[in-house]
Amino acid sequence: MTIFYTDADKVADAVIQAVGKNIVLGLPLGLGKANHIANALVNRAVADSSIHLKIFTALTLEKPQPKNELERRFLEPALIRLFGDYPELEYARRLRDGSLPANIEVNEFFLTAGQWRGVDRVQQNYIAANYTHALSCLLDHGVNVIAQLVAKKEEEYSLSCNPDLTADLLEERRGGNARFIFAAQANSGLPFMAGDAVISGNDIDIMLESPKTDFELYSIPRRPISLADQAIGLHAARLVRDGGTLQIGIGSIGDAVTMGLILRHMNNDSFRNMADDLACNQVPKLYNDAPFTAGIHGISEMFVDGFLHLAKNGILKRIVDGAVFYGAFFVDTRDFYRTLRDMPEAERRLFQMKPISFTNALYHNEKEKRVARVKASFINDAMMVNLRGAAVSDALENGTVISGVGGQHDFVMQAFALKDARTIIALHATRELKGKTVSNIVWTYGHETIPWHLRDIIVTEYGTADLRGQSDADVIARILAVTDSRFQPSLLAQAKKAGKIQKSYQIPDVYCSNTPERIEKVLGPARQNGVLPAFPFGTDFTETEQHLLPALDFLKKKSYSKISMAHLFLQGIFAGTPSQVHLGNLVRMGLKNSGGPKEYFYQKILHAALLAQMKDAEAA
Repeated sequence: MTIFYTDADKVADAVIQAVGKNIVLGLPLGLGKANHIANALVNRAVADSSIHLKIFTALTLEKPQPKNELERRFLEPALIRLFGDYPELEYARRLRDGSLPANIEVNEFFLTAGQWRGVDRVQQNYIAANYTHALSCLLDHGVNVIAQLVAKKEEEYSLSCNPDLTADLLEERRGGNARFIFAAQANSGLPFMAGDAVISGNDIDIMLESPKTDFELYSIPRRPISLADQAIGLHAARLVRDGGTLQIGIGSIGDAVTMGLILRHMNNDSFRNMADDLACNQVPKLYNDAPFTAGIHGISEMFVDGFLHLAKNGILKRIVDGAVFYGAFFVDTRDFYRTLRDMPEAERRLFQMKPISFTNALYHNEKEKRVARVKASFINDAMMVNLRGAAVSDALENGTVISGVGGQHDFVMQAFALKDARTIIALHATRELKGKTVSNIVWTYGHETIPWHLRDIIVTEYGTADLRGQSDADVIARILAVTDSRFQPSLLAQAKKAGKIQKSYQIPDVYCSNTPERIEKVLGPARQNGVLPAFPFGTDFTETEQHLLPALDFLKKKSYSKISMAHLFLQGIFAGTPSQVHLGNLVRMGLKNSGGPKEYFYQKILHAALLAQMKDAEAA
């Protein structure tokens, strides 16, 4: 029988009474954490050192913390508007400031990308595990409490955003193979999702439900899609087959893939022209350029906003067992949550939530899954790729964890296990590192997430490299063809020195103009005429903030060079009075008037950055 509470501290009392002072707390990945229950248990363990609290979770969500003065001026006025009243997780705050006591341990198997570098306890307690293996990790660690947000509809409940592990944990408990307390926290913002997310009230031992503990869901503001992102999206969209199956992830590349697919279906001539101009006809046998007739089916660990847009545009429409899409968890934008909540129930049932064991693996009902997952394209991001085709997606060679393996390896394995599936690793060809442009395609690297023997398709803004079943020399040649041309000569020289490609090999001329300028030349006009907008699916940023974002990114790149910053400062001084538009940007940043030397400096460098961005836009 479910016991109802309106106070999180009373829930903590009930949990301790039920399981004792040795608490192994499972919190869902991302959005589904019962923050008030977790905080009550953490506070109790902080106050009582005889309590040992071990937390097993992933993707701890936090409001962003400004890293410098300009970031602070940009973020602070917008934090409530962008992130609402999402309650801070006490264990995360204490990990940040070093005040988490020794009797509280936090283990995560997936980190918010790049946000926990330099935090030793997080790095030391990270557990490397595929998403499909996280359930057994929880059971092995002796989980005795699960605390999760749920959606409520009359007397029914839904795990909503996170059936990923919980649905299987509850099934294990029903079968007598696990013992734990399920403490649920009702949240009115969660959409009531169908599929395996629906549970019985009998599954819930403790329910926290009160207006005081109801809160706005964490929202991830959309970032602008760069032209490099969009180029990747156009290339990847050509690889998705009509009548097939699709997996994509969150972020600007995922949004760009979605936009590419919509262009292919709704504006086919423009899509073909841009894709052909970008690709230099690299792998025509893989291309699928026609609009969709049969449509596609979605199967993804993460339910991202892009799938809703694909459905809206008549692309995501291939129905499998009553659904056009199966996902295991979601964390996205306010618009995404609102759209799902406002959907007619019959339409929302087309988007069903399942456990990770369903989405990320073929075992259990394998025959049915193979029939359903035809012509699958599994699209995932990477940080780097080496010239032999191994992908680096989760950590650095010194051991620093950037994010986690998550489900990437799971989907790569599916792609090789299914008859006609492909895995597509997407990445930018370059990145900025301390003010310098470096290649994300390297000769070798001391860490791999996806090993070279599982290499398949690589996509950068410069094209597509089909690697499956190819010799090392051919793989190297094909990856070089999608490498930024500034780094091709040195990489080719390293491959030749190692004896992995013929001494006589030369990169064909058609692939020697892989530069940002060519991407700008091909796609810039489409950006200007609105075919490739920076925010195709809307944004929570104001128009002024949209102007500020590229200028702040520009300053971040320049900030590593004192000489560059000095030049910008002088440019700002000699630029004269800001235009009305730029004055509005300075007002938004609290820099209309300089209150001292520090503010005067920020005012001038920001004005110079805004002028530089305007000049680039005019040139495009």
